[in-house]
Amino acid sequence: MMTIQQMTRHITERQHFKSIQDYEDFTKAFLDFVESGLQARIVCQNEVNYQFFQYKEDCAFNISRPINTDLFGSAESFEKSLTIFHDVLKILKRRKLPNASTRQVFNSVVYTLQQSIGVALDALPASSANQAKKINGDLFERLVRLLMTGVGIDCSTGVVQVPITDSAGNVLHRINYQHDLIARKDGQIKFLGSVKTSSKDRIDKIFVDKLLYSRFTGNDTPYIAVFLNDVQRAKSTTFGKQKVNSTFLAGHFKAYTLKLTSMDGVFYCDLRPNMRSDPFLAEHIHGIDHLFYDDVRKFGV
Repeated sequence: MMTIQQMTRHITERQHFKSIQDYEDFTKAFLDFVESGLQARIVCQNEVNYQFFQYKEDCAFNISRPINTDLFGSAESFEKSLTIFHDVLKILKRRKLPNASTRQVFNSVVYTLQQSIGVALDALPASSANQAKKINGDLFERLVRLLMTGVGIDCSTGVVQVPITDSAGNVLHRINYQHDLIARKDGQIKFLGSVKTSSKDRIDKIFVDKLLYSRFTGNDTPYIAVFLNDVQRAKSTTFGKQKVNSTFLAGHFKAYTLKLTSMDGVFYCDLRPNMRSDPFLAEHIHGIDHLFYDDVRKFGV
């Protein structure tokens, strides 16, 4: 069994994650580790479906980010879910619709694949927090692109040049836009997207990027956003009693949607409760299964 130190070193070498299989192999190793390698599992005080993993003395008793136990698999359940997950990818690649009962399994597997990386990185010293955050974000972007290619979508990251023209149509200059997701079919861009682990401090930019791109190009290329979650460990806690805070700004999201532009899809692996209960949010925000099961057809890829 790999030690947590071996796992964190493995993650920092991004070339170890080139395929979905690489993510699966790491997740299996991490889930095996947590079966017996933790100091404790701490149940969240204000949302009991969340837990925190506490590492042992060799990791300074670090406490992890919150983990949604409704989604995060055990070693045994994850192995069983992978069989269904692989079947789902094959069905989606044929542009068929998998059985609705598999949606929760799909969400759970994707969440567990990425959250295993994030939680493992929480074992690093506080001085490595910024590096860990960057690695976690990069690997989530890569995972979403790998899932796209896994279901037969021509998807990459890169720069799209946007020509700026005068009233006569003459190109005055060009602006380069970096996108996490560029999905094409027959050489034509079908949709663009942003992939972030959280909308915290980023929600404004995503709406502005979509608005400016559509204004500059004069076309309605769909623009989507994919997030892992919007929950974090509360900073003000007493020893042994951990709570979570939401980082999702519902008021900002509604205002930008109503007054700036409406995103063509916003998808989460771990939906916040108000994204289900609030009619406006529920209309505009869906689980990540909705992107792969439903919207890729709508986007024509």
